[in-house]
Amino acid sequence: MIDLPATVPATALSWRDRRLYRHGVPHQILSGSLHYFRVHPDLWRDRIRRLTDLGLNTLDTYVPWNFHQPREDRAPRFDGWYDLEEFLRTAGDEGLDVIVRPGPYICAEWSNGGLPSWLTGRDVALRSSDPAFTSAVGRWFDELIPRVAGLQAGRGGPVVAVQVENEFGSFGDDHAYVRWNHEALTARGIRELLFTADGPTDLMLDGGTLPGTLTAATLGSKPGAARRLLAGRRPGEPFVVAEFWNGWFDHWGEKQHVRGVDSAVRTLSGIIEDGGSVSIYMAHGGTNFGLWAGANEQEGRLQPTITSYDSDAPIAEDGSLTPKFHAMRTVLGAPAAIRSPARLPVLPPATVPLVRRSGLLAGLTAVPAPVTTAPRPATFEKLGLDAGMVLLTAYPRIPDGDHTLTVTDVRDRALVFADGVPLGVVTPDQPTLTLRGTGAPIRLDLLVENLGRINYGPAIGGHKGVLGPVLVDRRTVQGWQSRPIALQDWAHEELSAALGAGPADTSPGFASATVHVGEPADTFLALPGSGRGMVWVNGFLLGRYWSIGPQLTLYCPAPLLHAGANEIIVLELAEPGATLELRDQSELGPHEEYIEEFD
Repeated sequence: MIDLPATVPATALSWRDRRLYRHGVPHQILSGSLHYFRVHPDLWRDRIRRLTDLGLNTLDTYVPWNFHQPREDRAPRFDGWYDLEEFLRTAGDEGLDVIVRPGPYICAEWSNGGLPSWLTGRDVALRSSDPAFTSAVGRWFDELIPRVAGLQAGRGGPVVAVQVENEFGSFGDDHAYVRWNHEALTARGIRELLFTADGPTDLMLDGGTLPGTLTAATLGSKPGAARRLLAGRRPGEPFVVAEFWNGWFDHWGEKQHVRGVDSAVRTLSGIIEDGGSVSIYMAHGGTNFGLWAGANEQEGRLQPTITSYDSDAPIAEDGSLTPKFHAMRTVLGAPAAIRSPARLPVLPPATVPLVRRSGLLAGLTAVPAPVTTAPRPATFEKLGLDAGMVLLTAYPRIPDGDHTLTVTDVRDRALVFADGVPLGVVTPDQPTLTLRGTGAPIRLDLLVENLGRINYGPAIGGHKGVLGPVLVDRRTVQGWQSRPIALQDWAHEELSAALGAGPADTSPGFASATVHVGEPADTFLALPGSGRGMVWVNGFLLGRYWSIGPQLTLYCPAPLLHAGANEIIVLELAEPGATLELRDQSELGPHEEYIEEFD
């Protein structure tokens, strides 16, 4: 006999006596993370359907504030790629429940953890009860939460649960702030199940949980230990894992992180035994298109995240069904046949020449941008720039002979030019170059690149640009022109201006290629011989490439292409290559096994 609650609750999901119920019937959440902002909208339904093929009954997604509202002076967007409601409705149409994780902080290896840089650039206590922070979040929630509330199960929609903040216990212990988030959701119409999610340690649970609100765990291993810890701290609550890390993300210059099928399946089995609920993070990772990839910081060293967010997920970046998919499907007891093809069509391999079009500085400065002048270099935040680059120019007089140029606290990397001639690269680890003078003034250019805003830990919200003085020996260089280069906002007009700046030579700069396509299909772009830069496909910024790896190809989904001639534009910052290759397989580089564990 099934043990039913005495009355069926108003919310779709409820719990008592360590069991979860859906409309009064015993239930397990079998969820997978899939982010609408990492998948082309034309492929949303395809990827959602693959979640159902995996045997899942629920989809969960974060909502990145900075994606919807990159500028404070413009209202958040909820159309096209930003149409969260359409994404949620599509999941419901495919038979899935939905869990929404609105942040405002999301981590997710996403730039700034989803927080807009126009807010984090201020003197404000992030993720706290500081009114300067909560008032801004409140205005964002005024736009966002009613859209989610209108799609709750109680109103005939698919949304059955909403998360309160995100892993707050790994950041702080401002319980008034966590309560504020809970109240902000309910005040704006959320009536379905609310829960917090934190790592399964006393330290994190102390900081992030709320009395009377379901506590979920985030983990990659040792579900038995997490189950015992939560049972002791939260008696009567069901065991829910809001993120099961069955793979991991990758940084430039490191190996690709993978997790063996057997290891992932064993942990998944341990989570769902005895009625446990799970969300597989990621079920489908997708792509950090544009300049949205985040970064980590370890011992002061930036670790920028790669363009791919494949995450060794059961559904690969291009939607392919992997061996992990089939093994997990068996454990999950998927009841229906697989409806999706194992892989979507792919263009045949091809090699096309790259035609050099303009030099680096000429191309970048051909696009109009407001230039400010001040004694110190302007930061990205001062210029209202979230991503891309800043060109800093000064005209110091350099005495005859060799001198040491020091660029203090550059975030994250700068190309240095003297009278248009490249001198080298400065980074936080290598901030100095030799500068030769003749006694005359020179034109000193610093092209500063933001490699990704930190998305986790106490360093979130860190500023970008040259944050300290620029020195020639002991003397500070003053009088700077600062030019924002908002690459993430460039479209056909800006790209055409950059390409037409000329003259073309063998140095870094802009190049283009034409790819002729019959029927559009997926492809994987590679730039053998090229060093580091960015790629646009028909005016869309696909993402970064970097020869240090591990990622060797950029996934280009079919909807970005059209029948006929397609224009590929490359901004090369280091070593120009001669060709662009279309490959028929993803190449994410050499790999190593990685399993995230809590002590």
